[in-house]
Amino acid sequence: MKKTATLTLIFILLATAVTWSQSFYNFGRQRDIIASVGGGFTAYFGDINEKGDKFDTPANVSLGLQYFVRPRVSIRSELSWYRLAGDDAEADVEGRIRRNLKFESNNWELNFVGMVSLLENGRRFYQRPALNPYLFGGIGLTYFNPKGEVPDNYITGDGVNGTAIPLDNAGDMVALQPHNTEGADYNRVAIVVPFGGGLRIKAGPFFNIALEGGYRLTFNDYLDDVSTNYRDQADFGNDYEAAAMADRRPEIGLTRLEPGHIRGDDSDNDGYMFYQLKLEFYLPTHILSTSKLQKNRARPNRPRGQHP
Repeated sequence: MKKTATLTLIFILLATAVTWSQSFYNFGRQRDIIASVGGGFTAYFGDINEKGDKFDTPANVSLGLQYFVRPRVSIRSELSWYRLAGDDAEADVEGRIRRNLKFESNNWELNFVGMVSLLENGRRFYQRPALNPYLFGGIGLTYFNPKGEVPDNYITGDGVNGTAIPLDNAGDMVALQPHNTEGADYNRVAIVVPFGGGLRIKAGPFFNIALEGGYRLTFNDYLDDVSTNYRDQADFGNDYEAAAMADRRPEIGLTRLEPGHIRGDDSDNDGYMFYQLKLEFYLPTHILSTSKLQKNRARPNRPRGQHP
């Protein structure tokens, strides 16, 4: 996280230096590519969150490039880091508390979206509206890796009256997918469909501030490593760490549940939402610009002494 914050700060400072080095007369030139950096918090929707809970605190950071193909239409690509977390101990439902599952995950997302602004977003400073709402939608990929904390012991038998076997990685955060806690060897890369909207605010000749909210519809129900039913403890063999993390009820003094008992809800896939504050800045016309003005701004060569 510290490394990500440092890179983001360097990115902002370099972009600011390049941008403000442009002369005042560049205010009138067309700029059609926007670079952006943003951050905020992420809401997670899955089997270990409260129903109706739309606001969580885990963070996210994004870097993006946006290109205007029309005054109101643009395309954007973003790379984002985001964090998800959930804990049954914080639930209001007794059954959730007794289940005693929890996870945390640091993830990555790459997306491509189309954007439509309510008002024409002129490529020159004086043509841009002060406030401009917009909508977006597209497709992307996310890499997720839910992790859980290894308990101190695995208790044989029913989980209460058996023998305690100390676990080597007690207290460590380990990836849950390799443990096959439900017997599902799911892929940690999933397709996502991002969509949402925002409000762009003109903040200066080269800058915008944007407030944005976007939901991610996924095609995976294992962002939290929970989806279906409890697995038979005998299936784990001597992998006591995996067995202990598949059913964590013994950690709070409860006996294990029988194989096939409901562990999660597979009727809906998991999802997540970004709430972000973004800083957008127009790249100088000589950097990646495709505007006709940039291509034609050089004066043609004329013989000496000839005037236009």
